[in-house]
Amino acid sequence: MSAQKLFTTGWDDYELIDAGGGKKLERWGKIITIRPEVQAYFKSGKTFDDWYKMAHWEFISKSGQTGNWKALKKDAPDEWQISYKQLTFQLGLTKFKHTGLFPEQRTNWDFISENLDYEDRFLNLFAYTGAASVVAKKQDAITFHVDSVKQLISWAKENMELSNLENIKWVHEDALKFAQRELKRGNKYKGIIMDPPAYGIGAKKERWKLENKLDELMESASKILTKDGFLILNTYSPKIDLKMLERKANYYFANRHFEVKELWMKTSTGKELYYGNLLRVG
Repeated sequence: MSAQKLFTTGWDDYELIDAGGGKKLERWGKIITIRPEVQAYFKSGKTFDDWYKMAHWEFISKSGQTGNWKALKKDAPDEWQISYKQLTFQLGLTKFKHTGLFPEQRTNWDFISENLDYEDRFLNLFAYTGAASVVAKKQDAITFHVDSVKQLISWAKENMELSNLENIKWVHEDALKFAQRELKRGNKYKGIIMDPPAYGIGAKKERWKLENKLDELMESASKILTKDGFLILNTYSPKIDLKMLERKANYYFANRHFEVKELWMKTSTGKELYYGNLLRVG
């Protein structure tokens, strides 16, 4: 199949300014960061000298996926807030180069907003700091937020409160195990989003590889999704290509409408940056 690109876009409080040379330059509100980006293998639109004149922070990688942030401007804050529509998100500098928000997911936030109504049941698996959960709750959906990391659930609660919302249902559990238990309990959802890591180490030191768990995830999700519901799956694993996603979608969601696309974002300098593959059912 030929690759189809879905371009997500920034907004007033987020801008992908430039990318290239293995890095990306981003503006979060008034704060500008430089982060490593393996997909930015091309030449940047601006010079790195220009980048460093603008940026407040740069992430310096160490071993594995971790590293430290280096301040490029005096008194640059290490915590701040940005808004998206009527929602507010707390950002901060983590040792994994993230700031607490994946702005490329804006296209999925909009999709969730357009497809959830009052008291629809919504499930956010691998929910991180809860942007999708907050978006769903804004639609008055009955929202379940599942993550295995307590600190991330606390961060998500902060985002809920900053957005003047309440009553998201917090679940501190392995996402796949929770979905399998929901199947046994007979619970169904109008909307499900899954944003699993490509690989990692679990709470009990077990090794996680998405390609080894994808079938279990999709099977469980297909069985707890209502007939008129929607599923969003983001994948960042190089071992899961569009053909594989399409094949599995045909198997687990036979007779359902779905689309499989590459997720991209264009920089303000005109560069195009790849953010992984996306499956939407419904």
